[in-house]
Amino acid sequence: MVKRREQSQTEQLRRALADREAQLQEAQARLAALEGSTSLQVGRALTSAAKRPGRGIVRLPRDLFRLWRGAGESRSATAGAAPVRSFDTERPEARLLAGTAGSRDGRLVVAGVLSAHARAALEPYAHVVALRPHDTQVTFDTIDADVVLVSASAAAPGTVWSHVGDPAVADRTRALSWLLAAAAARSIPSVLVADAPAPPALADLGFDHVHNGDLGVPLHRFNPVAAPTERSAAPVLVAGPSPARGPVVALNATLIAAGLERTEPDWWALPDTLRARACVVADTPAIADRALACGARPLLLGNTGDSDRADRPVRTVSAGSGGPGAESALARVRAAGTLAPTEVRAVLRSLFLRDATPVRLAELLGQVSLASGAGDSLLPLRGRAVAVLAFPRDDIDSLAFADDVLNQSHLPAEVVVPRASVRFTGVERLRSHGALVRTVEGVALDPAPDDWARMAAQATTPWTALWHGPHGPNFLADALCAAECSGADAVGPALGGAGAGSEPDYVFVSAIQPHLTRRELLCRGLHHGQWNRHGARLLALAPLRGAESGASHDRPQDTPGTKGTM
Repeated sequence: MVKRREQSQTEQLRRALADREAQLQEAQARLAALEGSTSLQVGRALTSAAKRPGRGIVRLPRDLFRLWRGAGESRSATAGAAPVRSFDTERPEARLLAGTAGSRDGRLVVAGVLSAHARAALEPYAHVVALRPHDTQVTFDTIDADVVLVSASAAAPGTVWSHVGDPAVADRTRALSWLLAAAAARSIPSVLVADAPAPPALADLGFDHVHNGDLGVPLHRFNPVAAPTERSAAPVLVAGPSPARGPVVALNATLIAAGLERTEPDWWALPDTLRARACVVADTPAIADRALACGARPLLLGNTGDSDRADRPVRTVSAGSGGPGAESALARVRAAGTLAPTEVRAVLRSLFLRDATPVRLAELLGQVSLASGAGDSLLPLRGRAVAVLAFPRDDIDSLAFADDVLNQSHLPAEVVVPRASVRFTGVERLRSHGALVRTVEGVALDPAPDDWARMAAQATTPWTALWHGPHGPNFLADALCAAECSGADAVGPALGGAGAGSEPDYVFVSAIQPHLTRRELLCRGLHHGQWNRHGARLLALAPLRGAESGASHDRPQDTPGTKGTM
């Protein structure tokens, strides 16, 4: 046994040594080729002539002629030489230097040519592998990507991919063309997100789909969490990434002449800029949506006529209204002040269901054909899957539970109830509507923390909702939206000294009555009063009151793909 083990170790060492010798030979061959290259020798000749201007310049034409004649002879001598084997994609250190994706964690793997703000928008919802012009081939060959995503904003001046697609920037355009060809050969779809002005030829490089718009609103960046208690009442004009055109430019000039402040914050400072203001003037719908998500009241210059945003408190100024119309509209927006808590809740819900980044990413994937084994277009939305845990005690309780679940604007992926509740009419109704119902043996109908933990262990979703009674059709959408905005581990009304009297919204506190929790946290079986002591992040979200809890102020909208789960 010892001899076999020693022989195995010897074979491993022998193979490792052979690989290192091959790498050394390759490095020596590349070094020799570099030393003998005409480009290097021409550079040396020019350097030598520059060091000795008198004699060197006289000899320079002769030296260059010799190099030109020798270059032709060297090319003919090496024309039949065997190519040198490349170990770039096999060395572990090369993979580390390239920054490639490691083991899959269930998220979408995106090979991205992205701007900084586009990458920041995607990172919580996908594993983004950034590609750069100098290592595109090495990186792309070493990852198992699901999609190639290119944002037009990556071609902005000053970035590593600046002006890509422009024929004058041949090296970067050639690298991107190779990437798209390699992706097509591996059946990996490629998508161009036209979120900013770019060279016109960029869209003609051979993408499978071109999306005119941005990547949606990344709620983990644009949200009212930790907004200042007192916002500045002075409005500010926030310019979008695309330059304003036509009459909007005139409206901008009129408002600036009237004393309106104008700012162009960097992408990382934009959320704080929007959270610090009570009202914002925007020249693009994207900036208006981001201002709403941060709790600011926007004035959108130029009436876009977008019916999908009709349920949001955005006042618009038509391009033909002129300066007086713009000034009066700004005065009305300024008088209205910051959004009320109910308005913020409705706006975030609308963005969460229709225009958030994971929803937009799912829509983009629905426009292309993913390779076999890459998953489906709903992969970015799996982080929103929630299981509702309930302990209905009788038929009346179970029917109220069934009505509450089936009327949710964001439908749960599954329902977990005790085995003793299966015979109730409400549970049977859920099953008749196609709901996935899981049952747990041996839990009491008057649950303790251990009972909730056993119920959560039966669920398969990342989130669990604790049902204590009817909460209205937006219960799950509001709670999941708050969690997506904040990155919290649990969401619910504040308790005790945590600010329960003022019922704060979107504020981290020390104790809550949990409505939504991460499944792993609930599985620990701790009392919710101890969660904060164990490092959990708890976000206060006051329940809706009165008629608001039973009806939505905006049009109910299912998250794409979730309706079929019920």
